[in-house]
Amino acid sequence: MELEALNAALPAIKSAGAGFVAISPQQTQFNREFMEQKKFSFDLLSDPGNRTANAYGLIYTLPEDLSKIYLQFGIDVPKHNGDDSWTLPLPARYIIDRKGMVRYAEVNVDYTVRPEPENTIAALNEL
Repeated sequence: MELEALNAALPAIKSAGAGFVAISPQQTQFNREFMEQKKFSFDLLSDPGNRTANAYGLIYTLPEDLSKIYLQFGIDVPKHNGDDSWTLPLPARYIIDRKGMVRYAEVNVDYTVRPEPENTIAALNEL
């Protein structure tokens, strides 16, 4: 749902002079299938093994009870991510300028709290 909201916000992001890229620990084949199914207009990069997310301290391990619920809904994290770690990245949003400087960051340790696209657009318009 978050990516759907960001895809809908893409015109406002572009009109602020920015681009948008999402990063997922899913293997490239699953990212490609997902993007084709959803018909999103942005790039979805793969972070195998959550290596990049881990380098920035952005991963968490799903508790066993939640892992079981995911499996009941047909969400097989190890299969899609290509490892058996049951780790996912925390929801995070960054605005990085053309010089590589992080100008805005929003991260929450509660994976159920996602950055709002409106906050990102407001931050873009302020830059």
